Amino acid sequence: MTTQSIEASGKRKKLWLAALKPPMYSVAMMPILVGSLVAFAETQVLQVGIFLTFLASAILILAWENICNDVFDSETGIDVNKHHSLVNLTRNKRLVFAIGNGLLGLGIAGIIAIALRQQDPTVLGLILLSCLLGYAYQGPPLRLGYQGFGEILCFFAFGPLGVGAAYYSQTQSWSVGSQVVGVIIGITTSLVLFCSHFHQVEDDVAAGKRSPIVRLGTQRGAQLIPWLCGLVLVLILGAAIAGYLPRWSLLALLSGISAVRLSLQALTYHDQPVKIFNLKFYAIGFHFWSGVLLSLGLVLPSVL
Repeated sequence: MTTQSIEASGKRKKLWLAALKPPMYSVAMMPILVGSLVAFAETQVLQVGIFLTFLASAILILAWENICNDVFDSETGIDVNKHHSLVNLTRNKRLVFAIGNGLLGLGIAGIIAIALRQQDPTVLGLILLSCLLGYAYQGPPLRLGYQGFGEILCFFAFGPLGVGAAYYSQTQSWSVGSQVVGVIIGITTSLVLFCSHFHQVEDDVAAGKRSPIVRLGTQRGAQLIPWLCGLVLVLILGAAIAGYLPRWSLLALLSGISAVRLSLQALTYHDQPVKIFNLKFYAIGFHFWSGVLLSLGLVLPSVL
């Protein structure tokens, strides 16, 4: 094998890794993890089988959404310069779409199994609504993400709906604490999507996509990020003080370190596409650490 072929093979592997987006799957896992652990903190019971089934289903459903977004974006031309698009890599849109829909079917089957076990369709209804919002984000004819509404859809799908469904799957009830956490996870998840727009403003404009960063401009968009991070930390603090979450949940305030890194990166390089390309990974870091530390805070009172 020649040096050039080795380099080409390595480059293609990197493109496939970027296309599969492994870090993004914390976005699918976190609502289920935190929502289930809020239920555990309140009831001291965790139905492990339901939790694991829900977790696997959430990963499969997010895989469907990511794959179908590549398919739908290929139809608008917005991904013409996106070399790690699955459609561009495979040059087989029909196959990619079929695989995505297959994953959706498997994910929904897991949720149906939970609903049948509990003889309660509520969780299934919440997840189907979340899937509908996910489709409306990029799918025709709505393509609401192109109108700048993607972050709102993301907030509800991964926040109050996703966390609420996970909590309900454990308790078949509702609580204020679970919905506060739903708002927190909704904001941090929407931040990931919000931060993914900074480096592709020109492509978005060319394709007619009015993302929040196209509408606001990169500077004002970057200035909004510290406020959103601060809101998350204030909600954690307020919920713990009010007793909706255990005091140990204040551990999640340590994720402020990730919030500062994210904010500085955005404010410093907001108008430099090459340097701001990885901003969404800073946002994933804040999403991950705030969720993990919050989860730890929910579990510690029961084990100490």
